[in-house]
Amino acid sequence: MIVVIDYNVGNIRSVRNALHYIGLQDKLSADPKDIEAADGIILPGVAAFGYAVKALGKTAEVVKSVVLAGRPILGICVGFQLLFDSSSEMGLHKGLGLICGTVNAIPPGRTIPHMGWNAVKIPADMDLFKGCGQEEHFYFAHSYHAAVTDPGARVAYTDYDMQIAAAVQKNNIFGVQFHPEKSSTLGLQILKNFDAICRNGGAAC
Repeated sequence: MIVVIDYNVGNIRSVRNALHYIGLQDKLSADPKDIEAADGIILPGVAAFGYAVKALGKTAEVVKSVVLAGRPILGICVGFQLLFDSSSEMGLHKGLGLICGTVNAIPPGRTIPHMGWNAVKIPADMDLFKGCGQEEHFYFAHSYHAAVTDPGARVAYTDYDMQIAAAVQKNNIFGVQFHPEKSSTLGLQILKNFDAICRNGGAAC
C-alpha cells in the first residue's frame, strides 16, 4: 500500500485520482502507524516551501525516519523540494535533508513561474523513468528550483535557459519537480514505476 501524506497542501486529490486511474491502491494519511506500515510514500505539494514545511509539521520526522530505514518515497513538486536541506522561499527554512542541496528562486530573465510542458533529458540509470525514452516532455509549474549537490544522487535535467533539476534519485529516495499526475501517459508511467519499486522493496524494478 502506498500512503499519500495528508498535510493539506495542493495536489493531493489529483495525485490520488491518477493512482486510482491506473488501478493502484493508496491511503491518504498522516498517522505515524500508517506511514510506518506503508510499502512506499508519496509526498505531494503545491505551495510555497515555507508554508508546506510548516503544514507538514511533526509528520516530517516520521517520514524522514521511515525513509532512512529504507522505505521508498516519491516527492512531487514542493514535495520534491522538501527532500533537500533548505529553501529560501518565504524565508530560510530547513527541509527533510534526505538529499544534499538547496532550493532557490529561478533567476530573473525568464518567465516565472516555469509553467507548461518541457523536455527532460533522462539518464539511462534512473529507475523512475523505466520505459521512457532519452528525452520526454512533462508538465511543470514552479518558481523555485533545487540545486542538487549530493554526490550520491542521479539527476535528470530540463532546460529553461538554465539547467533545472527535473528529477532526482538517491537509493530509495525519488523526486520529480514536474507533475506526473498532469503529464498524460508518461506521467502515469512514472507512478506505475514507483509502485513497482515499492512492491520490490525499494529496489530497482
